[in-house]
Amino acid sequence: MATSKKSSKDKRKLTGAAADMYEWLEAVAFALAIVVVLFTFVFRVIRIEGDSMLDTLHEEDRLIVQNLFYEPENNDIVVVVQDNSHTTEPIIKRVIAIAGQTVELDPTTGAVTVDGIKIDEPYISPDKIMTNAGDSFTYPVKVPEGKIFVLGDNRPVSFDSRDARLGFVDLDNVLGKALLRIYPVADFGGIYE
Repeated sequence: MATSKKSSKDKRKLTGAAADMYEWLEAVAFALAIVVVLFTFVFRVIRIEGDSMLDTLHEEDRLIVQNLFYEPENNDIVVVVQDNSHTTEPIIKRVIAIAGQTVELDPTTGAVTVDGIKIDEPYISPDKIMTNAGDSFTYPVKVPEGKIFVLGDNRPVSFDSRDARLGFVDLDNVLGKALLRIYPVADFGGIYE
Protein backbone atom coordinates (compact mmCIF):
# COMPACT_ATOMS: atom_id res chain seq x y z
CA MET A 1 0.00 0.00 0.00
CA ALA A 2 2.83 2.38 0.81
CA THR A 3 4.28 1.84 -2.67
CA SER A 4 1.14 3.03 -4.48
CA LYS A 5 0.99 6.16 -2.29
CA LYS A 6 4.60 6.98 -3.15
CA SER A 7 4.13 6.45 -6.91
CA SER A 8 1.01 8.65 -6.97
CA LYS A 9 3.01 11.41 -5.20
CA ASP A 10 5.82 11.04 -7.81
CA LYS A 11 3.24 11.40 -10.63
CA ARG A 12 1.99 14.66 -9.12
CA LYS A 13 5.56 15.96 -8.87
CA LEU A 14 6.19 15.06 -12.48
CA THR A 15 2.95 16.68 -13.50
CA GLY A 16 3.93 19.78 -11.50
CA ALA A 17 7.40 19.85 -13.08
CA ALA A 18 5.91 19.36 -16.56
CA ALA A 19 3.40 22.14 -15.87
CA ASP A 20 6.22 24.45 -14.75
CA MET A 21 8.21 23.60 -17.88
CA TYR A 22 5.15 24.22 -20.06
CA GLU A 23 4.56 27.62 -18.42
CA TRP A 24 8.23 28.54 -18.88
CA LEU A 25 8.18 27.52 -22.56
CA GLU A 26 4.93 29.41 -23.08
CA ALA A 27 6.49 32.59 -21.59
CA VAL A 28 9.59 32.23 -23.80
CA ALA A 29 7.46 31.69 -26.93
CA PHE A 30 5.35 34.75 -26.08
CA ALA A 31 8.47 36.88 -25.53
CA LEU A 32 9.95 35.71 -28.84
CA ALA A 33 6.70 36.52 -30.64
CA ILE A 34 6.75 40.04 -29.17
CA VAL A 35 10.38 40.52 -30.30
CA VAL A 36 9.54 39.30 -33.82
CA VAL A 37 6.57 41.68 -34.06
CA LEU A 38 8.63 44.61 -32.74
CA PHE A 39 11.49 43.99 -35.16
CA THR A 40 9.10 43.46 -38.07
CA PHE A 41 6.79 46.44 -37.63
CA VAL A 42 8.48 48.89 -35.25
CA PHE A 43 12.27 48.48 -35.32
CA ARG A 44 14.94 47.19 -37.71
CA VAL A 45 18.63 46.50 -37.31
CA ILE A 46 20.73 48.12 -40.05
CA ARG A 47 24.44 47.60 -40.76
CA ILE A 48 26.42 50.59 -42.03
CA GLU A 49 28.25 50.14 -45.31
CA GLY A 50 30.58 52.83 -46.63
CA ASP A 51 32.06 56.06 -45.34
CA SER A 52 29.40 58.62 -46.25
CA MET A 53 28.43 59.29 -42.62
CA LEU A 54 31.92 59.60 -41.12
CA ASP A 55 32.66 60.71 -38.39
CA THR A 56 29.17 60.17 -36.96
CA LEU A 57 28.85 56.55 -38.11
CA HIS A 58 31.45 54.03 -39.25
CA GLU A 59 31.58 51.02 -41.53
CA GLU A 60 30.10 47.92 -39.84
CA ASP A 61 28.23 49.90 -37.12
CA ARG A 62 24.85 48.33 -36.32
CA LEU A 63 21.89 50.62 -35.63
CA ILE A 64 18.36 50.22 -34.36
CA VAL A 65 16.00 52.03 -36.74
CA GLN A 66 12.43 53.00 -35.80
CA ASN A 67 9.97 52.79 -38.66
CA LEU A 68 6.42 52.83 -37.26
CA PHE A 69 4.53 56.15 -37.53
CA TYR A 70 7.76 57.99 -38.29
CA GLU A 71 7.76 61.44 -39.93
CA PRO A 72 11.21 62.80 -40.87
CA GLU A 73 12.45 65.97 -39.20
CA ASN A 74 15.48 68.14 -39.83
CA ASN A 75 18.75 66.63 -38.56
CA ASP A 76 17.31 63.10 -38.20
CA ILE A 77 19.55 60.31 -39.45
CA VAL A 78 17.41 58.16 -41.72
CA VAL A 79 17.66 54.98 -43.73
CA VAL A 80 16.27 55.33 -47.25
CA VAL A 81 15.88 53.37 -50.46
CA GLN A 82 15.28 55.03 -53.80
CA ASP A 83 14.03 53.37 -56.96
CA ASN A 84 15.95 55.69 -59.27
CA SER A 85 19.29 55.53 -57.47
CA HIS A 86 22.43 53.69 -58.51
CA THR A 87 22.08 51.24 -55.64
CA THR A 88 19.29 48.95 -54.48
CA GLU A 89 20.72 48.76 -50.96
CA PRO A 90 19.36 50.96 -48.16
CA ILE A 91 21.50 54.04 -47.55
CA ILE A 92 21.83 56.16 -44.43
CA LYS A 93 21.81 59.97 -44.56
CA ARG A 94 20.97 63.05 -42.52
CA VAL A 95 17.75 64.98 -43.20
CA ILE A 96 18.69 68.53 -44.14
CA ALA A 97 15.29 69.83 -45.24
CA ILE A 98 11.70 68.63 -45.36
CA ALA A 99 8.82 69.49 -47.70
CA GLY A 100 8.30 73.21 -48.19
CA GLN A 101 11.76 74.23 -47.00
CA THR A 102 14.31 75.90 -49.25
CA VAL A 103 17.89 74.59 -49.34
CA GLU A 104 21.01 76.38 -50.52
CA LEU A 105 24.56 75.02 -50.62
CA ASP A 106 27.49 77.43 -50.88
CA PRO A 107 30.02 75.86 -53.28
CA THR A 108 32.94 77.90 -51.91
CA THR A 109 32.48 77.40 -48.16
CA GLY A 110 30.34 74.26 -48.05
CA ALA A 111 27.81 76.10 -45.86
CA VAL A 112 24.25 74.78 -45.94
CA THR A 113 21.30 77.10 -45.40
CA VAL A 114 17.68 76.11 -44.90
CA ASP A 115 15.06 78.82 -45.35
CA GLY A 116 17.84 81.41 -45.38
CA ILE A 117 19.41 80.32 -42.06
CA LYS A 118 22.85 78.70 -42.03
CA ILE A 119 22.52 75.40 -40.19
CA ASP A 120 24.98 74.45 -37.48
CA GLU A 121 26.72 71.19 -38.40
CA PRO A 122 29.06 70.25 -35.53
CA TYR A 123 29.07 66.64 -36.75
CA ILE A 124 31.09 67.56 -39.87
CA SER A 125 34.85 67.77 -39.49
CA PRO A 126 36.58 70.51 -41.54
CA ASP A 127 38.19 67.96 -43.89
CA LYS A 128 34.76 66.52 -44.78
CA ILE A 129 33.17 69.74 -46.08
CA MET A 130 32.36 69.71 -49.78
CA THR A 131 33.36 73.01 -51.36
CA ASN A 132 32.86 72.27 -55.06
CA ALA A 133 29.79 70.10 -55.02
CA GLY A 134 28.95 68.54 -58.37
CA ASP A 135 25.31 69.25 -57.70
CA SER A 136 22.42 68.35 -59.97
CA PHE A 137 20.43 71.32 -58.65
CA THR A 138 20.60 75.06 -59.20
CA TYR A 139 20.32 76.59 -55.75
CA PRO A 140 18.29 77.67 -53.92
CA VAL A 141 15.91 74.73 -54.34
CA LYS A 142 12.57 74.15 -52.63
CA VAL A 143 11.79 70.64 -51.36
CA PRO A 144 8.52 69.40 -52.94
CA GLU A 145 5.62 67.95 -50.96
CA GLY A 146 6.10 64.32 -49.94
CA LYS A 147 9.90 64.55 -50.23
CA ILE A 148 13.01 65.26 -48.15
CA PHE A 149 16.52 66.52 -48.97
CA VAL A 150 19.33 64.43 -47.43
CA LEU A 151 23.11 64.72 -47.18
CA GLY A 152 25.84 62.51 -45.82
CA ASP A 153 28.12 63.85 -43.08
CA ASN A 154 31.21 63.02 -45.17
CA ARG A 155 30.27 65.32 -48.06
CA PRO A 156 33.21 64.63 -50.44
CA VAL A 157 32.26 60.92 -50.79
CA SER A 158 28.55 60.94 -50.01
CA PHE A 159 25.96 59.81 -52.56
CA ASP A 160 23.01 61.98 -51.48
CA SER A 161 20.33 64.42 -52.69
CA ARG A 162 22.93 66.49 -54.56
CA ASP A 163 23.15 63.64 -57.09
CA ALA A 164 20.30 63.42 -59.64
CA ARG A 165 20.28 59.61 -59.29
CA LEU A 166 18.99 60.08 -55.73
CA GLY A 167 17.65 63.64 -55.69
CA PHE A 168 14.77 64.36 -53.37
CA VAL A 169 13.78 61.26 -51.41
CA ASP A 170 10.11 60.20 -51.39
CA LEU A 171 8.69 59.82 -47.88
CA ASP A 172 7.49 56.36 -48.93
CA ASN A 173 11.14 55.39 -49.39
CA VAL A 174 12.19 56.32 -45.85
CA LEU A 175 12.62 53.08 -43.90
CA GLY A 176 12.97 54.88 -40.58
CA LYS A 177 15.02 56.96 -38.17
CA ALA A 178 18.27 55.70 -36.65
CA LEU A 179 17.83 55.70 -32.87
CA LEU A 180 20.63 53.74 -31.28
CA ARG A 181 24.02 52.24 -32.09
CA ILE A 182 24.20 48.68 -30.76
CA TYR A 183 27.52 47.60 -32.29
CA PRO A 184 30.39 47.92 -31.67
CA VAL A 185 29.58 47.44 -28.01
CA ALA A 186 32.18 50.04 -26.98
CA ASP A 187 30.14 52.70 -28.87
CA PHE A 188 26.71 51.51 -27.65
CA GLY A 189 24.27 54.37 -27.23
CA GLY A 190 22.59 57.28 -28.96
CA ILE A 191 24.02 58.69 -32.17
CA TYR A 192 22.89 62.31 -31.94
CA GLU A 193 25.08 65.06 -30.59
